[in-house]
Amino acid sequence: MADRVYPSAKPAANGAAAAGANPAFPATKAQLYGASRPTYRPQPHHHRRSRRGCCCRFCFWLILIVLILLLLIGVAGVVVYVLYRPHRPDFSVTSLTLSYLNLTASSTLSSKFAVSVTATNPNKHISFSYDPTSVSILSGDIDVGDGTVPAFDHGKKNTTVLKTSISSSGEALQSDDAKKLKSSMKSKSGLPLQVKLETKVKAMMGNLKTPKVRIRVSCDGIKATLPSGKKPATASTSNAKCNVDVRFKIWKWTVG
Repeated sequence: MADRVYPSAKPAANGAAAAGANPAFPATKAQLYGASRPTYRPQPHHHRRSRRGCCCRFCFWLILIVLILLLLIGVAGVVVYVLYRPHRPDFSVTSLTLSYLNLTASSTLSSKFAVSVTATNPNKHISFSYDPTSVSILSGDIDVGDGTVPAFDHGKKNTTVLKTSISSSGEALQSDDAKKLKSSMKSKSGLPLQVKLETKVKAMMGNLKTPKVRIRVSCDGIKATLPSGKKPATASTSNAKCNVDVRFKIWKWTVG
């Protein structure tokens, strides 16, 4: 009787192993998307560099334009100075009389002055036009009278005498100011006075007119004695000296 031959089970085992190593299941959508998706690589931000470049160019041109304007203004100033040789007007106090100066026990001040100021224009090619001028008389830092000079035109190489009445009526002083003024009124050397003028003026050179600028004139060195009767007392103005300050206003700041 012939022996039967049975096939070995190992091939089946090998086939199962092969089937486990290479599964026949299809890939999922997530696997397919991940395989086809390109790797993310961040790009450089070129717009930031372009913004910085634009800002730098703007600042460069702005500074250049400002420098050119300043250069043109400087050149124009030199040309005007060479052609016209501008000088400030001169001022001097020619006379000052005191009619009365009364200070009551309640520190109330009343006064009356008459002042003459001479304005001289030394320029050959420049004339001036003045707004109304405020005039104040002070003793130390105490205001003892105020007045106004009307507007006037000041021609080339011209001398103009400005006359006005200065007064104060019932002005209340602080106690400290009243004590200082009483002491000065009793001084044997005379009552020290200062005349201040303040106005706006524009210069005219042919058809060229400058903007109005503020001008302040301070005249020191004046001595006055109190009148003993009805006749006004004449102050000494021989040692009076006047300083002229031109004050430019730039935005909110005043230069001068």
